[in-house]
Amino acid sequence: MKTIKGPAIFLAQFASDTAPFNSFSAICEWAAGLGFKGVQLPSWDVRLIDLDKAAESQTYCDELRGQAAQHGVEITELSTHLQGQLVAVHPAYDMAFGGFAPAAVHGNPAARTDWARDQVLKAARASANLGLTHHATFSGALAWPYLYPWPQRPAGLVEEAFGELARRWRPILDAFDAAGVDLCYEIHPGEDLHDGATWEMFLEAVGNHPRAHILYDPSHFVLQCLDYLDFLDIYADRIGMVHVKDAEFNPTGRQGVYGGYQPWLKRAGRFRSLGDGQVDFRAIFSKLAAMDFDGWAVMEWECCLKHPEDGAREGARFIADHIIRVTETAFDDFAGSDTDRAAIRAMLGVSEGEAR
Repeated sequence: MKTIKGPAIFLAQFASDTAPFNSFSAICEWAAGLGFKGVQLPSWDVRLIDLDKAAESQTYCDELRGQAAQHGVEITELSTHLQGQLVAVHPAYDMAFGGFAPAAVHGNPAARTDWARDQVLKAARASANLGLTHHATFSGALAWPYLYPWPQRPAGLVEEAFGELARRWRPILDAFDAAGVDLCYEIHPGEDLHDGATWEMFLEAVGNHPRAHILYDPSHFVLQCLDYLDFLDIYADRIGMVHVKDAEFNPTGRQGVYGGYQPWLKRAGRFRSLGDGQVDFRAIFSKLAAMDFDGWAVMEWECCLKHPEDGAREGARFIADHIIRVTETAFDDFAGSDTDRAAIRAMLGVSEGEAR
C-alpha cells in the first residue's frame, strides 16, 4: 500500500494583492509555515504563475519549482477550473461567466471557447514542464439548464449535449496524453459532470479515454445527498486527485437541496472549514489508503463562517492527522509460522500418496 501525500493547499481562495498572498514565493513561505507540504496553483492567477511562459519555458518552470523548494513545499498540480468552465458554456450563462475570460473575447462565445481551449492546452504543456502528472479542471456545461425535467426535455437533448462536450474535450485529452498528464475533472454541480451517472456518460462519449480522471471532492456530494463513500468504491480506478473540503446539509421544512435562492449563510447545504461539517474524513482517508491512492490530499477552503487564514491553519493540522501512514506488515504476522507444501497438505488432511 501507499501513503497519501500531504497536506497540500489549493491557493485559488487565498491569492490577493496583499502580502504574503500576492507572489508565488511569499505564499509558498506562508503555506509552509502552516505545515503544508504542497501547493496547488490556479493557472489563471498571474500573481502566482505566468501560464504562457510556463507552457513554453522549461527554465521558468524550474525556477518556480526551485522557489517552492526553498520554502520546503512542492507544486502538486495546476488548475484550469475557470478556463475549463469556458470550454462549454450554455448561452444562459454567457454574461455570468464573462468575467472568467479576457475583455477581448467578451460578447463573442466562439472566440471565448477558442481562448479557453488554448488555455487548457497550455496547461498541459506547463504541467509537463513542471514535472506534474495530474491536472485539475471543470468540464463546463451545455445541459445544466435542463437539469430538472420540467418542461420535459426533448428526446436526444442530453445525448447531443454530451456528444458535443466530448467533441470539445477529446482533442484536449489527446494533448494531455501526449504530455503524460492525467486530466482530472472535478465532479461539481453547475458542470455537466456533476455525479457518477453524468461522469459515466461523458467517459463513454470520449471513448473511455485513458487520461480522463476524476477530481474527488466529497463536499459537493454532501450537498447533493450522494453517497460519497460508495462513490470511491465505484470509481476507484479513475480517482486521480482529491480535494479535502467539508460541508453540511441540514434540510428544513422550508428548504432542501436547491437552496431556495438563499445566500450561502442561509442555505440548507453549506461549505464549511475542515472539521466543522459533516463529511466523514476518517472513512474517506481509510478508503483512499486501501485503494492505494498515492496522490496529494489538497485542502480547498470554502466556508461561509470562518476566516480563511484560520481555516488554513486548522486545515493543515486536520489533514496531517487524517493521513494514514500505511503499514508494511500485517498486524497478525507475529502469529504466523513457516510452512511447506507437505505441512499444508497435512493440515488439509490430504496425504502425499493420494492422487493429484
